[in-house]
Amino acid sequence: MSTFAKLSPQTQRNLGVLFTAGLLFWASLASLLPTLPLYVKAIGAPDDQLGIVMGSFAIGLLVFRPQAGRMADQRGRKIVLLIGMSAATLAPICHLLTQSIPILMIVRAFHGISIAAFTTAYSSLVVDIAPPENRGELIGYMSLVNPIGMALGPAIGGYLQELTTYAPVFVLSSVLGMVSMTCAMFVKAPPVQHQPQDRKTEGVFWRMLLSDRIRVPTITMLLVGIAFGAIATFVPLYIKESNVGLNSGLFYTAAAVTSFMTRFVSGKASDRYGRGRFITIGLLCYGLAMIVLWQANTANLFLLAGALEGVGGGTFLPIMIALVADRCQPYERGRIFGLFVGGFDLGIALAGPILGSVSNAIGYRSLYAVAAIVAFSALIVFMTFSSKSVAHSFRFALGYGKDPYAIPRNELVTAYRA
Repeated sequence: MSTFAKLSPQTQRNLGVLFTAGLLFWASLASLLPTLPLYVKAIGAPDDQLGIVMGSFAIGLLVFRPQAGRMADQRGRKIVLLIGMSAATLAPICHLLTQSIPILMIVRAFHGISIAAFTTAYSSLVVDIAPPENRGELIGYMSLVNPIGMALGPAIGGYLQELTTYAPVFVLSSVLGMVSMTCAMFVKAPPVQHQPQDRKTEGVFWRMLLSDRIRVPTITMLLVGIAFGAIATFVPLYIKESNVGLNSGLFYTAAAVTSFMTRFVSGKASDRYGRGRFITIGLLCYGLAMIVLWQANTANLFLLAGALEGVGGGTFLPIMIALVADRCQPYERGRIFGLFVGGFDLGIALAGPILGSVSNAIGYRSLYAVAAIVAFSALIVFMTFSSKSVAHSFRFALGYGKDPYAIPRNELVTAYRA
């Protein structure tokens, strides 16, 4: 935490307000995790339709993510942040206004805009402020909003639903979103940095997507998104079917606690020892979590799987953001973050309908065997294609090689420092 002490008081206050807004945002979204699949199931949706409804969330992500990235680069991060929090405020209430599956799909897609806008703007703001030599550490600390929110939200939402009905949970989610948006209004965003005229062609979508520095992180995020989609959509139903007497919200709480603990050390360590080995560790933990879920038949095994998934997410996601931040200029961060995180969105979108059909055919338990294969595929892709050759990729993934795509600090366009 010594890095925060070195920042100016104004920057510390700005990061504190941003952190609070982010914490409330994730608590808003996470409060629906143990409730929404049960709600959709309760109104009569079979597993394949449940998967489609839950996966529709990613449609909003995919459609809006490119626009969010361009808007963050061209009009500033703050307006994109506020758009995301507005969607997080309105969408939960909209769930209560209908029991129509097609309309719920539309509502879920609208809700997806919230994460598309928030994550793009939030990550860009943190990287804009973070000194390059401490980038991983600051990203790790500021990304704690996710595990803390994911610890509080599901526990509160799950217990509230058990004590009352579904409606108070949706109202709670909306109120948390509204308070988050209020906090975000006090964030002081850095000035917009425009792309130099001689580099306009670098911003072409397909050129960015096909570039070596972005392609493999995007594919890896896609595969992890599919595995994560299996957890976000089907774990509550799997736990209920298993009759192990576990509040499904505690699964997400276990994941959040270990994710919280991991982020305290992984970001700073990646600044010192390199990004590759920590991304590898995160992917390995994701795969192990799926294997444990495949074999889970007690409450303790479900909690162990949640804990492993938390370590995986707490290591992989912030360090992958730091890796991509190392590879891009400030004026293109919004678009590049929108693009590579869009791989994660697409994975979630595919997970709902595809894994919903898989669960109908082979059941929830075997579904996680399939998810384990997907997670380990992500590990193989990263370890063999993350650098300019298979041999160097393997060394980089184990922490024994430098990132050849990282932009040298003396070539970076001067970034905003508060």
